[in-house]
Amino acid sequence: MEKKSFCASAPSWVSALLIGLGIFFLGVFIKAGFNSISNNARVVTVRGLSEREVEANKVTWPIVSKFVGNDLPTVYQNIETSNNAIVAFLKSNGVSDAEIAVNAPQVIDMQADRYNSNPIPFRYNVTSVIVVTSSKVKEVNKLIERQTELLKQGIAIVAGDYNYQTTYEYTDLNSIKPAMIADATKNARKAAIKFAEDSESNLGKIKTASQGQFSIEDRDLYTPYIKRVRVVSTIQYYLKD
Repeated sequence: MEKKSFCASAPSWVSALLIGLGIFFLGVFIKAGFNSISNNARVVTVRGLSEREVEANKVTWPIVSKFVGNDLPTVYQNIETSNNAIVAFLKSNGVSDAEIAVNAPQVIDMQADRYNSNPIPFRYNVTSVIVVTSSKVKEVNKLIERQTELLKQGIAIVAGDYNYQTTYEYTDLNSIKPAMIADATKNARKAAIKFAEDSESNLGKIKTASQGQFSIEDRDLYTPYIKRVRVVSTIQYYLKD
């Protein structure tokens, strides 16, 4: 006996109903897919800033003195006397041997400069540099203010030389990084929530996030031992109805 399929044996209106239902649900699924794609395509990109002021925890102080003369051994003797007095001044004020470095003198023979045709009063021009590197920033700053005391001993300290600037650093960035990143992320989320409210949307999950580089700069020209630490995080959120 020949078997007949259900569709063939069922009334025509049943077949039409099944086909109609299939088309209806297919449309529903397609619409849901388009809505999902549309919702996922709606995003907002915001930036969150975090700034902090911190005190430098490392100072490098070059103490520069210059000497001129025609007799090199005499010039070196003057340098040794000067350096001993400077080191004694530092040690008497709490600076340790490990924090003091006495560099080799830099000698310029003025007669060796064949392009200089002017009369030369002194043949040798010698620069001596003693460098203090310390984590005791406040204590060293006080000594910098008192370095004129060396003038009373006949030691002339050269100030304002561009090649020998006192520098300050902040080296403990890792200790404040997590809190600053959290703060930047929080500020970014506040901006995203405000945008979502203004656009009559709801804030969804994070789509992408990137942490900017940390920057450390002087707060101003007058207090280089106070640093401004800054980071900006960029975060992209989904928006939903």
